[in-house]
Amino acid sequence: MSEPRVDKEFYDLKDWQLAAYCAAMSERMFPNFALFARLMEFGELAKMRQVLDGVWDHLNNSGAKMNFEVQLDNVEANMPDLDKFDMYGASPALDAIVALFSTLNTILSADAGEVLNVSNMSRESVATFIEMNADDQISDEELVRYINTHDLMLQEDDFHADIIDILQDDLPRREALSELRELAHNGGYSNLGICDGE
Repeated sequence: MSEPRVDKEFYDLKDWQLAAYCAAMSERMFPNFALFARLMEFGELAKMRQVLDGVWDHLNNSGAKMNFEVQLDNVEANMPDLDKFDMYGASPALDAIVALFSTLNTILSADAGEVLNVSNMSRESVATFIEMNADDQISDEELVRYINTHDLMLQEDDFHADIIDILQDDLPRREALSELRELAHNGGYSNLGICDGE
């Protein structure tokens, strides 16, 4: 597996920037949950979208109030149980909701370690997806090379680097958040290239 490209600069981010980083990761992974929730009629998709929108509103100081401690329970209730769903789609859906859960935790108590976990989880999700679609006859070494040079992984690495660039660019906070949200929305496509079609 490739090494996460996150360095000391990551730990120099301010509290709101850590939360924004996490929100961007969640936004980009969200279509994985949305598609799963729609296909399986699982969870509260509209509510989860509302919580993630509430995160962006909070970061923008828009005046909208959301009790994130209360929302932690709601988000946790939307985590698919992988023991009950034996299809692949449950795993990236779970990752997306875990990322949202971590985003709320980061707002409540900024922790660079938690954000780093979300960052690595997203990369792991991409790597697993690529591996699933790889030729099962190739060697471990070839598989690692295949994963690291795959378009989805290159896009993932670029996405992580772009978030850091935006956050370190001394932009006004609202402008930085607007750029981040648009980048993370990615035209409606997730880190796995999935679109929920809505």
